[in-house]
Amino acid sequence: MTAIRWPLLVRRTHKWLALFVGIQVVLWTVTGFYMVTVHIDYIHGDHLVRPAPGGAFSPSNLVKPTEVVASVPEATELRLQRLLGKPVWRAETSKMPVLIDAQTGTKLAPLTQAQVEAAARSVYTGDPTIVSTKLLTEAPLEMQTRKPPYWQVEFAGWNRPTLYISPTTGELISRRHALWRVFDVAWMLHIMDYDERSNVNNPLLRVATWSAVAMALSGAWLLFWSIRWRKKKKA
Repeated sequence: MTAIRWPLLVRRTHKWLALFVGIQVVLWTVTGFYMVTVHIDYIHGDHLVRPAPGGAFSPSNLVKPTEVVASVPEATELRLQRLLGKPVWRAETSKMPVLIDAQTGTKLAPLTQAQVEAAARSVYTGDPTIVSTKLLTEAPLEMQTRKPPYWQVEFAGWNRPTLYISPTTGELISRRHALWRVFDVAWMLHIMDYDERSNVNNPLLRVATWSAVAMALSGAWLLFWSIRWRKKKKA
Protein backbone atom coordinates (compact mmCIF):
# COMPACT_ATOMS: atom_id res chain seq x y z
CA MET A 1 0.00 0.00 0.00
CA THR A 2 1.41 3.37 -1.05
CA ALA A 3 1.88 5.83 1.79
CA ILE A 4 0.14 9.16 1.49
CA ARG A 5 2.56 11.91 0.61
CA TRP A 6 0.96 14.64 2.70
CA PRO A 7 3.07 17.58 1.48
CA LEU A 8 2.24 16.74 -2.15
CA LEU A 9 -1.45 16.23 -1.38
CA VAL A 10 -1.72 19.48 0.58
CA ARG A 11 0.22 21.39 -2.09
CA ARG A 12 -2.11 20.20 -4.83
CA THR A 13 -5.15 20.93 -2.71
CA HIS A 14 -3.85 24.42 -1.99
CA LYS A 15 -3.15 25.02 -5.69
CA TRP A 16 -6.61 23.98 -6.88
CA LEU A 17 -8.34 25.87 -4.10
CA ALA A 18 -6.35 28.97 -5.07
CA LEU A 19 -7.43 28.55 -8.69
CA PHE A 20 -11.06 28.11 -7.63
CA VAL A 21 -11.42 30.87 -5.09
CA GLY A 22 -8.46 33.17 -5.80
CA ILE A 23 -10.39 35.54 -8.09
CA GLN A 24 -13.17 35.83 -5.53
CA VAL A 25 -10.63 36.63 -2.78
CA VAL A 26 -9.34 39.47 -4.96
CA LEU A 27 -12.92 40.66 -5.51
CA TRP A 28 -13.57 40.55 -1.76
CA THR A 29 -10.50 42.71 -1.21
CA VAL A 30 -11.25 45.26 -3.92
CA THR A 31 -14.97 45.60 -3.18
CA GLY A 32 -14.36 45.69 0.57
CA PHE A 33 -11.80 48.47 0.08
CA TYR A 34 -14.32 50.50 -1.94
CA MET A 35 -17.10 50.03 0.59
CA VAL A 36 -14.98 51.21 3.53
CA THR A 37 -13.31 54.04 1.60
CA VAL A 38 -16.40 55.90 0.38
CA HIS A 39 -18.45 57.22 3.30
CA ILE A 40 -21.80 55.47 3.67
CA ASP A 41 -23.70 58.76 4.04
CA TYR A 42 -22.36 59.82 0.64
CA ILE A 43 -23.39 56.46 -0.81
CA HIS A 44 -26.90 56.95 0.60
CA GLY A 45 -27.10 60.26 -1.27
CA ASP A 46 -27.66 62.44 1.80
CA HIS A 47 -25.77 65.23 0.03
CA LEU A 48 -28.33 65.26 -2.80
CA VAL A 49 -31.36 66.39 -0.78
CA ARG A 50 -32.04 69.17 1.67
CA PRO A 51 -33.96 68.71 4.95
CA ALA A 52 -37.72 69.10 4.87
CA PRO A 53 -38.83 72.67 5.65
CA GLY A 54 -40.14 73.28 9.12
CA GLY A 55 -42.84 75.55 10.42
CA ALA A 56 -46.43 74.91 11.44
CA PHE A 57 -49.65 75.89 9.72
CA SER A 58 -52.36 77.94 11.39
CA PRO A 59 -55.20 75.51 12.21
CA SER A 60 -57.79 78.24 11.94
CA ASN A 61 -57.37 78.32 8.16
CA LEU A 62 -57.47 74.57 7.64
CA VAL A 63 -60.20 72.04 7.05
CA LYS A 64 -61.02 70.17 10.24
CA PRO A 65 -59.87 66.54 10.57
CA THR A 66 -63.47 65.41 11.14
CA GLU A 67 -64.42 66.71 7.71
CA VAL A 68 -61.51 64.85 6.14
CA VAL A 69 -62.50 61.59 7.84
CA ALA A 70 -66.07 62.09 6.63
CA SER A 71 -64.87 62.42 3.03
CA VAL A 72 -62.48 59.45 3.33
CA PRO A 73 -64.28 57.01 5.68
CA GLU A 74 -61.83 54.18 4.91
CA ALA A 75 -58.91 56.21 6.30
CA THR A 76 -56.88 54.46 9.01
CA GLU A 77 -54.55 57.36 9.75
CA LEU A 78 -54.58 61.09 9.18
CA ARG A 79 -51.72 63.56 9.25
CA LEU A 80 -50.93 67.05 8.06
CA GLN A 81 -48.01 67.61 5.70
CA ARG A 82 -46.73 69.83 2.91
CA LEU A 83 -47.05 69.46 -0.83
CA LEU A 84 -45.17 72.04 -2.86
CA GLY A 85 -45.25 74.37 0.11
CA LYS A 86 -49.00 74.07 0.72
CA PRO A 87 -50.76 72.22 3.56
CA VAL A 88 -52.48 68.94 2.71
CA TRP A 89 -54.15 66.26 4.74
CA ARG A 90 -52.79 62.80 4.07
CA ALA A 91 -55.32 60.02 4.71
CA GLU A 92 -53.83 56.53 4.77
CA THR A 93 -56.03 53.77 3.36
CA SER A 94 -55.50 50.07 2.72
CA LYS A 95 -54.78 50.77 -0.95
CA MET A 96 -52.90 54.06 -1.19
CA PRO A 97 -52.70 57.46 0.49
CA VAL A 98 -55.33 60.06 -0.36
CA LEU A 99 -54.34 63.73 -0.33
CA ILE A 100 -56.85 66.44 0.48
CA ASP A 101 -56.21 70.15 0.16
CA ALA A 102 -56.15 71.32 3.76
CA GLN A 103 -57.47 74.76 2.79
CA THR A 104 -60.34 73.81 0.47
CA GLY A 105 -61.11 70.20 1.44
CA THR A 106 -60.97 68.92 -2.14
CA LYS A 107 -59.31 65.62 -2.99
CA LEU A 108 -56.15 66.03 -4.99
CA ALA A 109 -55.51 64.10 -8.20
CA PRO A 110 -52.22 62.27 -8.81
CA LEU A 111 -49.39 64.68 -9.49
CA THR A 112 -48.69 65.87 -13.00
CA GLN A 113 -45.22 65.69 -14.48
CA ALA A 114 -44.74 69.42 -13.89
CA GLN A 115 -45.69 69.05 -10.22
CA VAL A 116 -43.35 66.08 -9.81
CA GLU A 117 -40.48 68.03 -11.32
CA ALA A 118 -41.24 70.95 -9.02
CA ALA A 119 -41.28 68.62 -6.02
CA ALA A 120 -37.95 67.09 -7.08
CA ARG A 121 -36.33 70.50 -7.56
CA SER A 122 -37.59 71.64 -4.16
CA VAL A 123 -35.52 68.98 -2.35
CA TYR A 124 -32.54 68.62 -4.71
CA THR A 125 -29.36 70.45 -3.71
CA GLY A 126 -27.50 70.45 -7.03
CA ASP A 127 -27.99 71.79 -10.54
CA PRO A 128 -31.79 71.94 -11.03
CA THR A 129 -31.51 71.02 -14.72
CA ILE A 130 -33.64 67.92 -15.33
CA VAL A 131 -32.58 65.64 -18.18
CA SER A 132 -35.24 62.94 -17.84
CA THR A 133 -38.60 62.39 -16.12
CA LYS A 134 -40.41 59.06 -16.33
CA LEU A 135 -43.39 57.46 -14.62
CA LEU A 136 -42.27 53.88 -13.97
CA THR A 137 -44.64 50.96 -13.57
CA GLU A 138 -41.85 48.39 -13.46
CA ALA A 139 -39.05 48.65 -10.92
CA PRO A 140 -35.57 49.23 -12.38
CA LEU A 141 -32.68 47.18 -10.99
CA GLU A 142 -31.65 49.92 -8.57
CA MET A 143 -35.16 50.07 -7.07
CA GLN A 144 -36.04 46.40 -6.78
CA THR A 145 -36.90 46.76 -3.11
CA ARG A 146 -39.51 49.46 -3.83
CA LYS A 147 -42.88 48.70 -5.36
CA PRO A 148 -43.87 50.98 -8.30
CA PRO A 149 -45.41 53.13 -9.60
CA TYR A 150 -43.17 56.13 -8.96
CA TRP A 151 -41.59 58.95 -10.90
CA GLN A 152 -37.93 58.81 -11.84
CA VAL A 153 -36.39 62.26 -12.13
CA GLU A 154 -32.78 62.41 -13.34
CA PHE A 155 -30.78 65.63 -13.01
CA ALA A 156 -27.77 66.82 -14.99
CA GLY A 157 -24.39 65.79 -13.61
CA TRP A 158 -21.51 63.36 -14.09
CA ASN A 159 -22.87 61.07 -11.34
CA ARG A 160 -26.39 60.88 -12.84
CA PRO A 161 -28.23 62.01 -9.67
CA THR A 162 -31.72 60.53 -9.70
CA LEU A 163 -34.66 61.12 -7.37
CA TYR A 164 -37.69 58.83 -7.10
CA ILE A 165 -40.91 60.66 -6.26
CA SER A 166 -44.28 59.29 -5.14
CA PRO A 167 -46.98 59.98 -7.78
CA THR A 168 -49.68 60.40 -5.14
CA THR A 169 -47.96 62.35 -2.37
CA GLY A 170 -45.01 64.02 -4.09
CA GLU A 171 -42.72 62.71 -1.38
CA LEU A 172 -39.16 61.61 -1.96
CA ILE A 173 -39.00 57.81 -2.02
CA SER A 174 -35.31 57.31 -2.68
CA ARG A 175 -32.25 58.78 -4.36
CA ARG A 176 -29.58 57.19 -6.50
CA HIS A 177 -26.31 58.32 -8.10
CA ALA A 178 -23.27 56.82 -9.83
CA LEU A 179 -21.29 55.99 -6.68
CA TRP A 180 -24.36 54.29 -5.19
CA ARG A 181 -24.63 52.17 -8.34
CA VAL A 182 -20.94 51.24 -8.11
CA PHE A 183 -21.51 50.34 -4.46
CA ASP A 184 -24.46 48.17 -5.46
CA VAL A 185 -22.32 46.22 -7.93
CA ALA A 186 -19.52 45.96 -5.37
CA TRP A 187 -21.98 44.65 -2.77
CA MET A 188 -23.30 42.08 -5.26
CA LEU A 189 -19.78 40.83 -6.01
CA HIS A 190 -18.86 40.88 -2.32
CA ILE A 191 -21.76 38.73 -1.11
CA MET A 192 -21.96 36.72 -4.36
CA ASP A 193 -25.71 37.16 -4.68
CA TYR A 194 -26.06 37.95 -8.37
CA ASP A 195 -29.87 37.90 -8.40
CA GLU A 196 -31.47 39.86 -5.57
CA ARG A 197 -28.21 41.28 -4.15
CA SER A 198 -29.44 40.92 -0.58
CA ASN A 199 -28.82 37.35 0.64
CA VAL A 200 -25.63 37.39 2.70
CA ASN A 201 -25.99 33.72 3.58
CA ASN A 202 -26.40 32.16 0.14
CA PRO A 203 -24.86 28.74 -0.68
CA LEU A 204 -22.35 30.14 -3.18
CA LEU A 205 -20.94 32.54 -0.61
CA ARG A 206 -20.68 29.79 2.01
CA VAL A 207 -18.82 27.48 -0.39
CA ALA A 208 -16.42 30.23 -1.42
CA THR A 209 -15.82 31.25 2.19
CA TRP A 210 -15.00 27.77 3.42
CA SER A 211 -12.85 27.18 0.34
CA ALA A 212 -10.89 30.33 1.18
CA VAL A 213 -10.49 29.13 4.77
CA ALA A 214 -9.23 25.75 3.54
CA MET A 215 -6.84 27.52 1.16
CA ALA A 216 -5.46 29.63 4.00
CA LEU A 217 -5.08 26.63 6.34
CA SER A 218 -3.39 24.50 3.69
CA GLY A 219 -1.04 27.39 2.88
CA ALA A 220 -0.19 27.80 6.57
CA TRP A 221 0.48 24.04 6.86
CA LEU A 222 2.78 24.13 3.82
CA LEU A 223 4.70 27.07 5.29
CA PHE A 224 5.10 25.29 8.62
CA TRP A 225 6.15 22.04 6.89
CA SER A 226 8.65 23.90 4.69
CA ILE A 227 10.33 25.53 7.70
CA ARG A 228 10.59 22.21 9.52
CA TRP A 229 11.89 20.44 6.39
CA ARG A 230 14.59 23.03 5.86
CA LYS A 231 15.71 22.82 9.49
CA LYS A 232 15.80 19.04 9.29
CA LYS A 233 17.80 19.11 6.04
CA LYS A 234 20.27 21.62 7.48
CA ALA A 235 20.77 19.47 10.60
